[in-house]
Amino acid sequence: MDEPSKATEDQPTPRMLAWAKNSAAYRLAKRMMTERELADAIRRKARSKFEDISEAQLNALAETALAFGRSMKALDDQNYAEIRANSAARSGRSKRAIARKLAEKGVDRAIVEAVLVDADDLRSAVVYARKKAFGPFRRPDVEADDARWSKEIASFARQGFGFDLAKRVLDMEREEAEDILLGPA
Repeated sequence: MDEPSKATEDQPTPRMLAWAKNSAAYRLAKRMMTERELADAIRRKARSKFEDISEAQLNALAETALAFGRSMKALDDQNYAEIRANSAARSGRSKRAIARKLAEKGVDRAIVEAVLVDADDLRSAVVYARKKAFGPFRRPDVEADDARWSKEIASFARQGFGFDLAKRVLDMEREEAEDILLGPA
């Protein structure tokens, strides 16, 4: 019955600390997370789980969860960024879109820049064109008029590809585009 009085202190109770570790293990077993995502999730859940929890206790629980995740080798922003960036590039995302998404997830800018050094926007743009049936992958029965070309350029721009790259991909022959796709990923 001593626990409510302990909750007013700046230090979390042993029960809170155990919960933070268990919650971190559960979340990291379900999916990969960045350090910021895990800390935010722990803080959000702790607010609803524990009455009268202080900001200092929330921060201590988040730090406990982060330390636990790192010690279990389940929390690594560098590894997270590499896996997500490679997957996104293979699925037709631009460097700009990948960088934005990783930044939203809380990955440090230096890690993002290091991960995207070798990313190939040309290959990603060709993958995107194939997915959308643009340019060299356009169906033969679809007329390539100015309106269609503008629509396709705009679509590339919304995905974070530059105008010159989009134009280059749209002007490619199908064989050249397929060679890029068959090249090293």
